[in-house]
Amino acid sequence: MKQKKRNKGVRLATLMTGLLILLPLCLFAFPRVDHFPCAGEMVLVGAGTFQMGNTNNDIAAQSNEKPIHVVTFTYEFWIGRYEVTFDEYDAFSKASGKTLIPDYSAWSEYDLGRGTRPVINVSWWDAIAYCNRLSESEGLRNAYDGKGNLLDTEGKITQDITRVEGYRLPTEAEWEYAARGGENATETRFAGSNDLNEVGWYWQNSGENWLPGTDKDWDGGKIKANKCRTQPVGQKKANAFGLYDMSGNAAEWCHDWFGTYAAQDQQNPIGPKNGSRRVNRGGGWSFDAPLCRLASRSFYEPVIVRHILGFRLARTSF
Repeated sequence: MKQKKRNKGVRLATLMTGLLILLPLCLFAFPRVDHFPCAGEMVLVGAGTFQMGNTNNDIAAQSNEKPIHVVTFTYEFWIGRYEVTFDEYDAFSKASGKTLIPDYSAWSEYDLGRGTRPVINVSWWDAIAYCNRLSESEGLRNAYDGKGNLLDTEGKITQDITRVEGYRLPTEAEWEYAARGGENATETRFAGSNDLNEVGWYWQNSGENWLPGTDKDWDGGKIKANKCRTQPVGQKKANAFGLYDMSGNAAEWCHDWFGTYAAQDQQNPIGPKNGSRRVNRGGGWSFDAPLCRLASRSFYEPVIVRHILGFRLARTSF
């Protein structure tokens, strides 16, 4: 009897030891999601390494997606689980005494919708002003000065993203790493799937009816007639990190100036030191599928506003 009790005790101790070993693995098997007072839900992305660019030799790839290069992050960062919505941006505008931005464009000739749809018609400057306002609301050091330079925890201009405390736009590398789902994610064409219909809103599925055809059949007239538009955030399947709408819905401003990729390995990159156009990623509701690919890159002058352009938040983890 004593031997049986002893064996039972040994088995129980072994089981408990196994659980203690597995518990940390279980805790970190899925992305950590937290709710911030002003920014809402954000996902913590761990440090890691990945290959950036046209890694799958996609037939639709553009020359600016090469060369493929290795990027390493030595820090963790938070990124918005959803694109910033009209509801959120309107609250900021009212608190700042700003006129509400329109949810339409001369191109569409109809309202594109507010509420929980991603905010659009915002310039890069509008986006970083929003970031700074959130930082101030939570008692953080602003991430940007009046010229768009990054600021460190002491308020000094910096090129070291690990020292930027406040809310900001994701760097282009952060955006692609997060969209891919990290260093161990399965290779997919879009953010979380090879089928854009599963994860994103684009020209064929963002209107009142499905528009048949292929990417070669893209037609602005059909898009307007079908009343294609942005859709409420978080309606499609999330990617491996639990992020929504990284492909399609609204194209997203990134921090970086646009530039050609370097061939050598990069660590904590933030893009060129200067330029004339800022990067945006992910494609949008009126885009064809190739422009919504993980590696696809677009760019506009930072003063430009478009009915396709929105953003999501990022923040270095301290």
